[in-house]
Amino acid sequence: MKKLSCTFKSKLIITALGWLLIGFALLPRMAQAQGKTQTLVGTISDSTCGAGKHTMGANSKECTINCVKQMNSKYALVVGDKVYILQGKEVDLEKLAGAKAKVTGTVDGTNIKVNSVSPAS
Repeated sequence: MKKLSCTFKSKLIITALGWLLIGFALLPRMAQAQGKTQTLVGTISDSTCGAGKHTMGANSKECTINCVKQMNSKYALVVGDKVYILQGKEVDLEKLAGAKAKVTGTVDGTNIKVNSVSPAS
């Protein structure tokens, strides 16, 4: 087996350390993007109906509550064509089911850990 020269080994180690440092420099940015607190405004719905038509009650509020309680659905926030699954503050979300709301929380992809929810003005 051929031995590697000291110069080549040194360059290899320096290159590896450089990539490692770049990786550590990017970690905080990646963590911020996944766990960033944001405020979004949309309609409180459920994960079963999402942005679709509500059929489990006389109106969207009743349907949303029925889906969450009877079908093991989760509260959701519909913003345009995007549906975010909401975690936490279920009592407050139930009060605003079917209505426009302002939700503040930690956004991770299509999930939001809710810090606060209030009627949208």
